[in-house]
Amino acid sequence: MKRDYKIEKEKRVSFIRALLERSGAKGIVYGNSGGKDSALVGALCKAACENTVGIIMPCESVRNFNMDKKDGLTVANFYGIETREADITPIKSAVKCALANATELSVSADVNINPRLRMTVLYAVAASEGRLVCGTGNRSEAYLGYFTKWGDGAYDFNPISDLTVTEIYEFLEYLDCPKCVIEKAPSAGLYDGQTDECEMGISYAEVDNYLLNGVAGEKALAEIEKRHSASEHKRNNPPTYEN
Repeated sequence: MKRDYKIEKEKRVSFIRALLERSGAKGIVYGNSGGKDSALVGALCKAACENTVGIIMPCESVRNFNMDKKDGLTVANFYGIETREADITPIKSAVKCALANATELSVSADVNINPRLRMTVLYAVAASEGRLVCGTGNRSEAYLGYFTKWGDGAYDFNPISDLTVTEIYEFLEYLDCPKCVIEKAPSAGLYDGQTDECEMGISYAEVDNYLLNGVAGEKALAEIEKRHSASEHKRNNPPTYEN
């Protein structure tokens, strides 16, 4: 059954306002990637708190500095969200230089530096200005473990974590989000040419059909459950010794 997004917006805005009041925080900060999830998070946070700021954090890829940045600004202007930019490319270069004598970076380790640096930037802004960091991950990505541990998986609260990608798009349509975000292929933007679905080898439609309706083809189900099982550690607190 399709959600009533008028009610969904009201409930989530109330959730954010109550959280801010309890925490005593002065505002919210989130990463504005120019994608679907950050667009929805930005819209909800701005509706709940005037003092919301989105940080655009390009790193290396041409897409980050062009399409993603442009789309992020379009969405921010549409919803009236304050926007700042922090180019983390020089920081990543410094990190890689420092690691040169310590290890040979794998491709996976290399690209996952980006979201961890973005997390560092967001928490620095939050600590400096009394803000809470808002997460931008959705249910579909969480189930598959398609996020970076201690990167985009680190936040103070997340108002969209229960929504599948399908529902994210429906919500954005309800909010009249600019088409540039709704119509482009989902991508983490970690490198040029990367898209989520190509990297995962499965479509979000297949994942969401399984999560929402319990239906999946044999091949899709195998891939979904393989990824879910392998990423269990991302969804739980690290094990600790208990005497």
